[in-house]
Amino acid sequence: MDEFELIQKYFAGSSGPGVVTGIGDDGAVLQPRSGRELVAVVDTLVADTHFPAGTDPYDIAFRAVAVNLSDVAAMAATPRWMTLALTLPEARAEWLERFAAGMRAAATPYELVLVGGDTTSGETLVITVQIIADVPAGQAVTRAGARPGDQVYVSGHVGDAAGGLELIKAGSQEGHLAGRFLRPDARVVLGQALQGLATAAIDISDGLYADLGKLLAASGAGAVIELSDLPLSPALQQQFDADVCRRFALSGGDDYELCFTLPAASDVPDCGTRVTRIGEVVAGTGIECRLQGSLVDYRDSGYLHFQ
Repeated sequence: MDEFELIQKYFAGSSGPGVVTGIGDDGAVLQPRSGRELVAVVDTLVADTHFPAGTDPYDIAFRAVAVNLSDVAAMAATPRWMTLALTLPEARAEWLERFAAGMRAAATPYELVLVGGDTTSGETLVITVQIIADVPAGQAVTRAGARPGDQVYVSGHVGDAAGGLELIKAGSQEGHLAGRFLRPDARVVLGQALQGLATAAIDISDGLYADLGKLLAASGAGAVIELSDLPLSPALQQQFDADVCRRFALSGGDDYELCFTLPAASDVPDCGTRVTRIGEVVAGTGIECRLQGSLVDYRDSGYLHFQ
């Protein structure tokens, strides 16, 4: 099977709103709606860097789409179209069928359409997904708007994905925690609900402490957070002791929850996703961690490539 047959069999045929020309030409032709702005995000996943090489291709594909959806969610945008660049050590039909099914499972709930991409052969499995989203003009939420007095919130539970990866490395891909790593739930609906409300937002990919730090740096502010308020799942707390849970929650990464700030008087949007207040934005720089009021010395730069 050559690359053109592969594309035709597993990825062609997608169509949807705003797609003038999709897969099969030199480029996709897309038509955004009037009064909207486009948001482009892209992430690359490399075998044995972002996931264990033996991971089910369904989960690999689902995760590749979901991590990009999470970036879209952080900017309060609506996902519209995606492209796929896929480097394969070999083109096996069973693997490709599972991979394509995982992409569809992650994309379908959001009417996200695959409109183009590239396939190549190479020694290492590499997946790059780009998503084009749109948002009402002037309504994109960035990292740069948090101000002293704003409250810091996080969605869902944090630390689950790090706990899940620990279990996967130990040989178990079953259970809630492993599922949270393999198939993250991008908070797209919550992100859209934050339009016009959130002063800043970021998705948690490199760890809550590091990613909140990026938001604060962009905003020119600091924050105080209460570690006892971190939303830890029962599954995580049953599997690991309290110190490990807090470490996973602060620095584990891969949760793809949203961390965002709201003015103190704002109501938190109710859209079916758990949201927890964990602290407050303050003047200054950096993050001050407290545990039941007592200062805790904590430092973490998050995951860094090339370090």
